[in-house]
Amino acid sequence: MELSLQGKRAIVAGASAGLGLGCAKALAAEGAIVAMGSRTKGRIEAAAADVPNAIPIVADVSTSDGATDFVGESMKELGGVDILVTNAGGPPIAGWNDADLPMYEDALDLNLMSVIAMSLAAIPTMQEQKWGRIVAITSISVREPLPNIILSNTARAGATAFLKTLATGVAADGVTVNSLQPGLHLTDRVKAIYGDDVPPDAAAGIPTKTFGDPDDFGQVAAFLCSDAAKFITGAAIPIDGGAAGGLQ
Repeated sequence: MELSLQGKRAIVAGASAGLGLGCAKALAAEGAIVAMGSRTKGRIEAAAADVPNAIPIVADVSTSDGATDFVGESMKELGGVDILVTNAGGPPIAGWNDADLPMYEDALDLNLMSVIAMSLAAIPTMQEQKWGRIVAITSISVREPLPNIILSNTARAGATAFLKTLATGVAADGVTVNSLQPGLHLTDRVKAIYGDDVPPDAAAGIPTKTFGDPDDFGQVAAFLCSDAAKFITGAAIPIDGGAAGGLQ
């Protein structure tokens, strides 16, 4: 399928590895010019070296100012923005009785305020040109909260509500806003949960009996950025191998 992304200007946060890198690679493969952001200079430069038409940007989106600056710097490098993929690492693993108030505040900055800040920085340009795509990477835990990641559950649920509301506000301007809810993929986050040696039966609870592939995830994100997906907005789409048990 032709996705019509040739020459589109894309900004991808958290793009040095995992799902963010998968999105950057997929967008670049479709002809987009991609500004890739990450906190660590060496990691983002190494990742961008393997992605065609990529510009590495050192950025820390764990604060609102950092998230806003990342989009601003990327827009200067790209000459504007057509596509924004918001993404950030998850907060610490914690149950309800393990997390104190400062941990919640940090998690909200990382996984809620960063999404808001990046979106608000990109939206005016998208509205003016009457075309734009925002794809946020959240978590399947928004759909079915998990007991050991209450910080992520809380912050990403707020982000999902923001994105759904934003989607209705900018739809008439040709701007779509969607989120992707990953389940377990073969990323550093999985290793953080299971350790470096992921046990062979770790995927046993997933109906497909396999972990997700970040490159496949990126292909879904790229489709949402295409003209063919212009009638999809306000959606929160699980990519979890069927793991979530809810009806919606």
